[in-house]
Amino acid sequence: LFTREVLMADNKTKKADDRRRIDVHETYELGYWSRKFGVSREQLAAAVQKAGPRAADVERELGTS
Repeated sequence: LFTREVLMADNKTKKADDRRRIDVHETYELGYWSRKFGVSREQLAAAVQKAGPRAADVERELGTS
């Protein structure tokens, strides 16, 4: 049975899952992912709002793949 903690993006025990999720509440993650996708932090946050926190989904939403 999974608890809410296990499913959270910043759960330090779930490193593989954490690397594939974008937490827009963490400044360093906004900076990293916006540079990686070549978009502004605002564009990234809007894409996460629309597509969810999975990096692959956000990349698809941004059309940067």
